[in-house]
Formats: sequence, C-alpha cells, structure tokens
Amino acid sequence: MRVLNGDDIRRLVTIADLIEPIAAAMMGVSQREAQLPLRQAVPLGGQDKFGVMPGALGGDASYGAKLLSLFPRNPDRGLSSHSGVMLLFDRKTGLPRACLDASVLTALRTAAASAAATRLLARPDARRLAIIGAGEEAEGHLVAMRAVRPLDTMAVWSRNRDKTEAFARKHDIVAAPTMAAALADADIICTTTSATEPFLAAAMIPEGAHLNAVGGSMPYLRELLPDCVSTLGFFTDYRPSLEAQAGEVIDARAAGLVPPDWQATEIGEVIAGTRHGRTGETQRTVYRSLGVASQDLAAADFIVARATECGRGVDVAWQ
Repeated sequence: MRVLNGDDIRRLVTIADLIEPIAAAMMGVSQREAQLPLRQAVPLGGQDKFGVMPGALGGDASYGAKLLSLFPRNPDRGLSSHSGVMLLFDRKTGLPRACLDASVLTALRTAAASAAATRLLARPDARRLAIIGAGEEAEGHLVAMRAVRPLDTMAVWSRNRDKTEAFARKHDIVAAPTMAAALADADIICTTTSATEPFLAAAMIPEGAHLNAVGGSMPYLRELLPDCVSTLGFFTDYRPSLEAQAGEVIDARAAGLVPPDWQATEIGEVIAGTRHGRTGETQRTVYRSLGVASQDLAAADFIVARATECGRGVDVAWQ
C-alpha cells in the first residue's frame, strides 16, 4: 500500500491537473456508472462530526472510502476543518493499495470540480472574480478560477476583516470592504464559507454571473437563500446528494418555491451534452457543489498513478 501525505500530493499535482479526471468522473456519475451511497456523518458532540464517504467508480476502476473528522473550529487552531484519510482498494484482490491525506485531497478535488463547472457555465468573457470566504477552499478556488478564465479583477470578502486582508495581501488581490462591494459587477462568484445561516439571495447576484457554492455539504450548512433555487439556472454534482443534503433545496421545496417535478441539472449531463448548460449571456447560473466520492476516487487514482511513476510516497507491506 502506497502512503501519500499532504506534501506528497501537493508536489505531485496541481488543481489544473485534476480538472479533466474530475470532469470524466462526473460524466460517469450522471450516466450512473458509479456507486455513490450518500455520505454519513456521525455526531461527536457540538458541531464536530465523523464523516464517511464510500464509493466505486464502476467496472474495473478503483473503489474506496474517505474517512474525515469534520471539526469546524479547527481553522482557529491552525488546522484544516476536514482531516482524515482516503483509502483506495485494488479491484482484483480487494487489498488496500493506497492511503492519502484527505484534507489536501478534498481541497484540491473540490476546487477542480468547480473549475470544471465554471469552464462550462461561466460566460466566455468572464474576467471579474469575487470570493466570499478567506479559508483553505478560498485559496484553492482562486487558483482554480484562474485556470479556466483569464481574470483581471479579483476581490475577497469574509466576516473576519483580519483574515480578509491577510488573504488579499498573500494573493495580491482586493480586500473588499463589504460583501456587496465584492459582488458588484462580478462575473464569477465562489462562496467557500462554513455558514450555518444563509446570506446570499438571488437578487445579490449580478446579471450574467456564475456562482460556485461550495461551503455547505450537510443540510445545516447554508450559504444560499431558497430563492436561489427557483430563480437561478441550477446545476449540481449529484442530484440524490443535492435533494438530501442541500439545505436551500430542502427549504425551497418545503416553501413551495419549486414544483414537485423540479430537478437540478447534473454537471456531468452538461459535460456529456445530454442537457444544456448556460442558455444566454444574461442568465445567472449556480453550480451547487456537495462533493461526492467519485471526485475523491478519480483524483486519488490520478495522484497515485503519478506517485508510482515518480516513485513518491512510502510503500507499506500489507501482508
């Protein structure tokens, strides 16, 4: 079994490297080739949880599971809020073949998935980026958006002014004084927060903009108000995850804001050409990322293949 720590992963791949493997995996998800049980979250007291994300890509491809400690207060300790391991198993023998740092893997694959969606959904002439949030995912999404659009204006805002300004200095971008200032005239918006109270209404999103909403992977984490569901062109990674775990979709259905037969479009359907993406220059679109195991598996497979080729990581005898 090859063991790869976070530094190994960072040295082996970039976010841009993972866009194509993630896109291919999402097309497979929409064609229902993958097995994707919904993530489970075991309460540990307070907001801390233990998450389990199993899955299989289908055919002879890898299967495995990501095991995560979800500790929202960890960033205040200088630690990632998502810490754990990704385990890959050999399809022929059933033996573990790789173990990867799940914190770094999650950050990279989430940003790469947003890049794959933005490449399809943002206007071709999109140049202005607004990031709401100033943590680890904000950094990854800044890199990811630069990989798919030639940005010339970038702004960040978060509730913590010190973090906002530190982030802006580190990345040489604008520290917006308010969220409204960050959003004004934005072509691409990325929300990367751990908010539990929704803060973004449809009316706040400029005409023609594309939004990547990535901060909430469980129903109690909410960035979007329910009117975003009924008003925006709505896209996601996997409909069963969206319906069960996206708080704004649950709220929109309860309030009758969408009809019973409403369905979001999966980004894999757009990649495959079976459903439309953006339908016009003025349309406002959102990619609601929940994060699915197929993204982790595809990214991990790519990373392990490169590690084997480069001789990086530590091989541990299993038997």
